[in-house]
Amino acid sequence: MSVPGIVAAVVVGLVIGALGRLVAGGRTQVPLWLTLAVGLVAALLGTIVSRLVGIDSDGFTLRQLIVQVGLAGVAVALVVGTAGGRTEP
Repeated sequence: MSVPGIVAAVVVGLVIGALGRLVAGGRTQVPLWLTLAVGLVAALLGTIVSRLVGIDSDGFTLRQLIVQVGLAGVAVALVVGTAGGRTEP
């Protein structure tokens, strides 16, 4: 894994975690730190998966970004969606 790939995964994970929190709307049972952590871990996993399937070249690529965003988005959606429902403000 290259340094730009790791940095991109961290940024993508935190952004997707925050956006997932905003998209959920209302108050959820999931704390903010958990959505950020899930997005971060999923984006790092996206970097690893892209490297294993041969997408990752030396450095950062658009295809790698797509894999990171996809995995992070799905992971955050699953966590927020299955966290025991929402409570209205």
